[in-house]
Amino acid sequence: MVTMKFAQAPAEQNQALRAAEHDRSRLGVIYGLAAYCTWGSFPIFFKALHGATPLEIICHRIVWSVVFLFVLVTARRQLGQIKTTLSNRHTLLTLCGTTLLIATNWLVFIYAVQHDDVLQSSMGYFVTPLISVLLGCVFLRERLNRWQLISVLLAMIGVLNLALHHGSFPWISLVLASSFGLYGLLRKVVRVEAMVGLAVETLLLGPLSLGYLIYLATQQQNAFLAGTLRLDLLLPLSGVVTAVPLLLFVGAARRLQLTTIGFLQYITPSLHFILAIWLYNESFTQGHLLSFLFIWAGLGVYSGDALWKSRSGATQSR
Repeated sequence: MVTMKFAQAPAEQNQALRAAEHDRSRLGVIYGLAAYCTWGSFPIFFKALHGATPLEIICHRIVWSVVFLFVLVTARRQLGQIKTTLSNRHTLLTLCGTTLLIATNWLVFIYAVQHDDVLQSSMGYFVTPLISVLLGCVFLRERLNRWQLISVLLAMIGVLNLALHHGSFPWISLVLASSFGLYGLLRKVVRVEAMVGLAVETLLLGPLSLGYLIYLATQQQNAFLAGTLRLDLLLPLSGVVTAVPLLLFVGAARRLQLTTIGFLQYITPSLHFILAIWLYNESFTQGHLLSFLFIWAGLGVYSGDALWKSRSGATQSR
């Protein structure tokens, strides 16, 4: 009987570990869905800020993010990490670069939303993973395999087709994709925890943003506290809206495989696409359809290759 108990113990332990891992993965999926669905609904939130200029909105987003993030960082006792980050010259210079990139991304996105170009933002965030692959090849000397090269070429054909058939260069899509791709590249090489990094980034732009908001107030050109209750409530909320999905994303990234995260990230541009076509009735021509088909084909090739490599790696590790 004693022998049987010892024989059953490892099996029970393995079962408990599998159950714990299952719960961990399930919670990670919930966090990931919440993060990407929140980002996907951003056009609705920022559409509601009509009456304020994109620059004023981005300044409020930065200032209130500083306040909200420093409350969180203080609660997590990470103020020391911020001081260490600010005292490291190389890290600080890198974060200055990421700050400019993420601010550019935010500003162009808000511009796109206010100018009824949510469809371009959708395309930009669909293309972002493929831009990241290309940047890894150029700057990190990562080699593109045959399928990755095909996926990038398909996306390039889609963008070029839109430029030719739509009559204008899709600069919003390319700025969003390249700025976020470069942001991800720099954040990959700098060794800073996600929450601390974002707190430093917003802190670097905080004084300039606050100064601009004060200037608007002195010139009586401000939308905040100018008699519109809607803006008085939503503009400060923009800081919370910025930080919460990031927290959810960090929670998901710690619990899920990169392949799963890679598939979840398509939720955001898909929701932007749905909102642009069915809620905001933006123009969607045959040229748009053909471009998106090329981009979706590229993403399909890219995702299939990533999934195959993930499964091959899992099989070899057994």
